[in-house]
Amino acid sequence: MGGRGRLRRLAGPDGELWWWRVGHRHRPDGGPCQETLVLYRDGRTDRPAARLVFRGGPGRVAGSDAYSHSGLVIDEHGNTANLHLPSVVRAFVDEMRAREQAGGEVDRGEVDGWALLPAVVRCAAGATPGVPPCSPPGP
Repeated sequence: MGGRGRLRRLAGPDGELWWWRVGHRHRPDGGPCQETLVLYRDGRTDRPAARLVFRGGPGRVAGSDAYSHSGLVIDEHGNTANLHLPSVVRAFVDEMRAREQAGGEVDRGEVDGWALLPAVVRCAAGATPGVPPCSPPGP
């Protein structure tokens, strides 16, 4: 799979190229850990298009909290994603692009990843054969 922080490439359906990496941060004040998904657009690796941040906290697992693996995020509703999977990253990119195209403002700095997670999980479940689009995750 390669080392932590290594940039990986993701091609969009329209040929747009994205580069991405997953990171883990510790707060200097000893607060909860954070997982990050950093997205770069069109090969511009000098400046992130967005940095999705998943801060750990009550009911939320971010990375190596609670005996989990790097890149795992789980919210208080059971929505779960492995940020190391290209299909998951693609779902986050697609959700950000959909919000942008719908006229929503997309912050190009730090973005609260938890706000995008439920929509990403619903649409990923809908991409599973035999499951209706945007269904909630299974049991």
